[in-house]
Amino acid sequence: MPKPARALSRLPPATIGALEKLGADLAVARLRRKESMRSWAKRLGVTVSTLQRIEAGDPSVGIGIIATALWLIQRDGELRNLAAPEHDRGALEMDVREAVNLGRVRSQASAQARMRALQNADATKD
Repeated sequence: MPKPARALSRLPPATIGALEKLGADLAVARLRRKESMRSWAKRLGVTVSTLQRIEAGDPSVGIGIIATALWLIQRDGELRNLAAPEHDRGALEMDVREAVNLGRVRSQASAQARMRALQNADATKD
């Protein structure tokens, strides 16, 4: 048996749970379609043991195989939105922080410019 990748040992518990749920949901989808493991594995182009790993939520199963399983149940269209930039909360929050900081810098620069203008106007009056 191959040694698991270091990245797999660092998966967050929530991610492991999500993969296990995905595997269980795929198993339910197969059973609702009254497909045997053997026929479903054949349709996926994998062995029965790989299908068992998928349904157990094994994180070492390739994403291409997972995508094919999603295709079998007509849910592969969801893949295109999983990491879409418009749904990336972390990046959006960073963009907002940068905009707020830029606004502060511009506001301070504007206030300083107004102060200099007032000082220059006062100096020319004297």
